[in-house]
Amino acid sequence: MQESGSLFGRVTRLAENISDAFAFPLKLSHYVELVNPLWTSHDMQARIVKVWDETATARTITLKPGKNWRSFKPGQHLRVGIDIGGRHFTRTYSISCEPERQDGCFSIKVKAIPNGFVSNHIVRQLKVGDYIPIGIAQGDFYLPDAQPVQPLFITAGSGITPIMSMLKALDAEDRMPHVTHIHYAPQQYDVIFAKQLASLQQKYPRYKLHCIYTRNPGGVDTPEGLKNQHFSQAQLEKYCPDWQTKDVYACGPQPLLDALELFWESQGLRRRLHTERFRAALSVSTEPGQKGTVSLTKSQGQFEGDGQTNLLRLAEDAGLNPTHGCRMGICHACDSVLKEGCVRDMRTNELMREPGTIIQICVCTNVGNAVIDEA
Repeated sequence: MQESGSLFGRVTRLAENISDAFAFPLKLSHYVELVNPLWTSHDMQARIVKVWDETATARTITLKPGKNWRSFKPGQHLRVGIDIGGRHFTRTYSISCEPERQDGCFSIKVKAIPNGFVSNHIVRQLKVGDYIPIGIAQGDFYLPDAQPVQPLFITAGSGITPIMSMLKALDAEDRMPHVTHIHYAPQQYDVIFAKQLASLQQKYPRYKLHCIYTRNPGGVDTPEGLKNQHFSQAQLEKYCPDWQTKDVYACGPQPLLDALELFWESQGLRRRLHTERFRAALSVSTEPGQKGTVSLTKSQGQFEGDGQTNLLRLAEDAGLNPTHGCRMGICHACDSVLKEGCVRDMRTNELMREPGTIIQICVCTNVGNAVIDEA
């Protein structure tokens, strides 16, 4: 069967190559796309089959992927392409469901960020039947397959999304371990996936969820005598007394993750902490930003850089649309070549001024004037 399948695959690819020769300069896949975008082989797309409002600002979008889709590990993320007003944007979102669903679909959760041009479009404008380009699942934030884990989940806001994928996978495989889950939200009605979390609590007594409402001082979940509703050792001791023995998986805003990393480092347990960030961890620069003109050769455009804001954001604010992906220095989709001038890596404060140096415009800012050959 394996040899037969391999032979069939080779014959199919040969037929496609022959067809592509007749379809030149396009490929047969481009014409197939006119019939059904999910059948294409030159690109990977997905059709929106369901939308569901989790909260007033967060929506779950269920997608049916095309033929090139591969599965994912619970906790991973992927890139999503959105066309708005003739311009193409790319954003990265965590997958919120379990792998290997019977319907062949997967879901992402998107939260509309205040003044967020793309996130608001996705939450408010996308509808069932729309097609969007997607990338493959990426990331190393997932539970190990080979060994049992007694996890401590710490999440805040939409950081609950990759953890929800893990929980759904554990539920689907009927292997829910003893889990402690501490989740931070402004108010009770801001808890994303609230109904699904409540269902898991009822089904599994060994799943312990503790919601802390950061804008509800004195609420029922406030440890006695504790006024600060953000992460602290006192909260940790109250909700998870055996936290030293736990493998910790945390996702949420940068201040929370910074606090967790600092605490676990101070306890000599940093190796037990696994974090997933929405944005790159940036260093604090003691040098004042140096303003200057930044020129992008492929876009044939330029803008004024302030020496403090990443170049991708500045380019977009100037009406340009350079190629990009994760927006946090992981995927390298925005890799560009420095032609002239100097830039600073905002994660490390390293200065790069050698012509020909590869830079990532999503995590670099200018130091004076610069000329960049973008991706």
